[in-house]
Amino acid sequence: MTASPEPHAELPYADLDPEAVLDALDAVGLRGDGRLIQLNSYENRVVQVYLEDGRIVVAKFYRPGRWSDAQILEEHAFAAELAAHEIPVAPPLVLAIDPDSRHAPGVTLAGATLAEWRTPRGSRYRFGVTAKLAGRAPELEDPDTLEWIGRFIGRLHAVGATADFRTRQTLDVATFGQGARDWLLDHGVLPPEALPSWRSTVDQALDAVGAAFDAANPLRRLRLHGDCHPGNILWAADGPHFVDLDDALTGPAVQDLWMLLAGDRAARTRQLGAVLDGYEQFMDFDRRELRLVEALRTLRMVHHSAWIARRWADPAFPIAFPWFASPAYWADQTVRLREQLETMAEAPLAA
Repeated sequence: MTASPEPHAELPYADLDPEAVLDALDAVGLRGDGRLIQLNSYENRVVQVYLEDGRIVVAKFYRPGRWSDAQILEEHAFAAELAAHEIPVAPPLVLAIDPDSRHAPGVTLAGATLAEWRTPRGSRYRFGVTAKLAGRAPELEDPDTLEWIGRFIGRLHAVGATADFRTRQTLDVATFGQGARDWLLDHGVLPPEALPSWRSTVDQALDAVGAAFDAANPLRRLRLHGDCHPGNILWAADGPHFVDLDDALTGPAVQDLWMLLAGDRAARTRQLGAVLDGYEQFMDFDRRELRLVEALRTLRMVHHSAWIARRWADPAFPIAFPWFASPAYWADQTVRLREQLETMAEAPLAA
């Protein structure tokens, strides 16, 4: 890998040890009893914290340099808005500096739900806190489960359609496709032997993605969860709970639906029908967006490769993705992009 890191990318969490997490929360009146569990997250540092008063909270320490304060606060406001409409998400807690905490001088507030902690070595970490949500992975083979999830996504989108994001990203070909491709090429990420074939194929694939978006116009764009894959849905006794709005953005409704579909075409068609049976109880769905399913999958592939490359200076990434810098990875990506070209040429799913 020869890619240059983004600002703040190298050793971004070197000073965020368990003591720093507990001190930061103590400064806003959330006193831990010493028990911490680090939760899975490559992008941010997410920690489950047991408090002295018996509560369990989840603290998210945002990757330095990724989002602005305004973007994070807009994510928080969207979560609070959804919760106010009884959509099962965990809204951020309102934070206040605790004058009785000896750590209070180390924290400032960027908004009602966003604080910044300064470590003794001068590092700065912005963080928000939510209550813990419990649940298990949803059983996506069950049509009733898919319909239930579809109902809640429909409700989420009904709220999302009532206003616009002002600072969050917009899902489009330029940002998530062409911008990701150009970053990889400009930073010399690909091995020389893999470059020509991948570059030719990704250009063809992105042209096909652009054609799919053009064919679906005019698109209705609304506020979305943005990363609504099964790992971000917890299933509890009262149904699905949506977690991690870190990638909330503006885009077409189908972005929050297609990642629930898996298997062969027949299986995905059945799954889509169940999801839309629930979704359309609360929100209309434009069937023209179905031609975007494979286009969005293609964008996600290209964007994911650029995401790993941009984070490569973070020591966690070479450990988690040891195969990324190999020619074999890029050869496989080229094959998958060719397959996407064939799939995008097929008729879209129907439901």
